[in-house]
Amino acid sequence: MSALKIPVGRSGFTDIRENHYYFIDKSGLIEELLRTDATQVTLITRPRRFGKTLGMSMLSAFFDIRRSGAELFKGLAIAENEALCDAWMNQYPVLFLSFRSVDGLDFGGAYAQLVSVIAELYKEHFYLKESDRINTLDQELIYRIASKKAEPEEIKNSLLKLTQLMALHYGKPVILLIDEYDVPLAKASEKNYYPQMLDMVKGLMQVIKDNDFLKFAVITGCLRIAKESIFTGTNNFVSDTISDTRLNEYFGFTQKEVDRLLQDAGLSYHAEEIREWYDGYHFGDFDVYCPWDVVNHVNQLLLNPKTKPAGYWKNSSDNAIIRSFIEYSGDAVTKKFETLLAGGTVVQRVEEDLGYDYLHSSQENLWSILYLTGYLTRIRESRSGKQLPKGCLELKIPNAEIMEIFETTISKWFEENVLQWDRKALFASVWTGDAERMKEELTRLLRKTISYHDYKEDFYHAFFAGIFAGAGYNVESNREHGEGRSDIVVQDYAGDRAAVFEVKYSKSLEKLSGDCDEALQQMDDRMYAEEFEEDYSQVICYGISFYKKRCLVKKK
Repeated sequence: MSALKIPVGRSGFTDIRENHYYFIDKSGLIEELLRTDATQVTLITRPRRFGKTLGMSMLSAFFDIRRSGAELFKGLAIAENEALCDAWMNQYPVLFLSFRSVDGLDFGGAYAQLVSVIAELYKEHFYLKESDRINTLDQELIYRIASKKAEPEEIKNSLLKLTQLMALHYGKPVILLIDEYDVPLAKASEKNYYPQMLDMVKGLMQVIKDNDFLKFAVITGCLRIAKESIFTGTNNFVSDTISDTRLNEYFGFTQKEVDRLLQDAGLSYHAEEIREWYDGYHFGDFDVYCPWDVVNHVNQLLLNPKTKPAGYWKNSSDNAIIRSFIEYSGDAVTKKFETLLAGGTVVQRVEEDLGYDYLHSSQENLWSILYLTGYLTRIRESRSGKQLPKGCLELKIPNAEIMEIFETTISKWFEENVLQWDRKALFASVWTGDAERMKEELTRLLRKTISYHDYKEDFYHAFFAGIFAGAGYNVESNREHGEGRSDIVVQDYAGDRAAVFEVKYSKSLEKLSGDCDEALQQMDDRMYAEEFEEDYSQVICYGISFYKKRCLVKKK
């Protein structure tokens, strides 16, 4: 077993370096950011689990005047630039906070979490209360905020005030680092207290607008929010997204970095499976792996070399936004999902400036969200050979892990959504013997669900049985009776009736009618209905044949 210590679930730079955990050197991010240090605010948006928090922790360790980073950065690329290190390393007061934990079932709960985050930040800088450069009123404010006794308006102004107090104390402007800035808004959008949280976040973000006490700020998140005007009035604002190239080598693992990690771990023979499962993202001009997946799988391989690849990312990422779109999906969206599941691509307009309160204003936003959150990646235009319309990208599922998420989680959401549709007309047609209406209703539901690869008989069997089981009917599949096994039996005890179905999969549209007749003949030959005739006053037998999103129903 390799002696490497892989830091799974650790995003603190100091922790990783002091404990000699394996670290892939991303310190070049510091030099790249300082090339444009005149920029007041840099917003970096990347999918979850692509190294944003570790990168921010590294920036804090490098700049913070209260720390000594020489040993932490020894041997890293940034240490080779001695002039830069002399001018910047541990030379400025740093204000570093994360909004990752700000969540709640309602605004009251989320606000309490936000107050706790701000209170902990003030406790970290409680030394300011004793500073002889800070007046008594501000010292009292420090105490109120740290003890969670501040008024909402004081919380809104808390970050701006803290940068002012730190700058006064140190005699230097402050470097501000905010991680996961959009989490409170994402949670608020999901749980319906968005306007209140938006107002609070706008207040907090005053810290980056015309703040003379700010050296510069780096902010990270998942989406670049513009429509809410959170950043309106911010000077020298630069946004870096997955479509840009400048910083993309610092978020995610490059092929060279993964090769080095596997070599150091003695696991190079696993390179192909790791590439298949966790590579495939095209950010700017860089091809990158998801770092969360790579370190988790390498760690598992070190413990057990027979470990199979698994979906580590899906269990750590909030999929609520994606699920919320399924309820709004139409036939076109369903068809495009099926194309992606078959390994194909879709060409879609992508909007990188999204607001959580505008997400569901258009189905087009679904594709932007899937791209920006890492469920889809883009095909390089030079490889696809297609001339894309302006603002559009050719998108695909990046790797086997995300394909598995589509095949399981997202497909299940489509099935659940179908079961929420009104099926009264379908059920009525079953018990009245209206085969034509039943065909129409089943076709309508088929077009709402999602299928992929080959259309198999077991897919239609499960689809059909689920429609009735989800409505509370007693459903039995492949029940043995008579001289064989019928596919599906639906019993309505309260109504003293039963329906027996034989389901067939047709290989072409032309064979629908013949396969339907064959299903009816099979039911007759094997006497499927006889068992129920003594117990139920009404027994209806149907033959059903399916071909893709089409079906035919005949009654015996």
